[in-house]
Amino acid sequence: MANRSVDWLAQAHRDLEQAHDSRVGERHEWACFAAHQAAEKAVKALHLHLGQEAWGHVVAHLLRELPETTAGLADLIEKGRVLDNFYIPARYPNSHPAGAPFEHYGSLQSEEGIRYACEIIKFVDSQMA
Repeated sequence: MANRSVDWLAQAHRDLEQAHDSRVGERHEWACFAAHQAAEKAVKALHLHLGQEAWGHVVAHLLRELPETTAGLADLIEKGRVLDNFYIPARYPNSHPAGAPFEHYGSLQSEEGIRYACEIIKFVDSQMA
């Protein structure tokens, strides 16, 4: 089976571009979700690069499942936890007591999500270089 890690990483970079575009368009809920997706796909790319399979959508868990020899993960795991809060609530109204998701996300959340996704992607880029 072919190693598709490069494809996963390329899509992670594209999802990050979407996060930026959504933020500029003030669609902050979508910026947050796209940031989560970018980080998730980047970490899955690294797993594939290392010859491992990775399942699920929890960025913090995917980071924890990397080999112990991968240095610098503690801080990224914490950032992954923040991004994981954008996976479902940023898209589904029933994730909040009231209001549509777009009413719960603003520029602070999208800025933080994009920043954390950038850091995770930068880490993956360096590991796969």
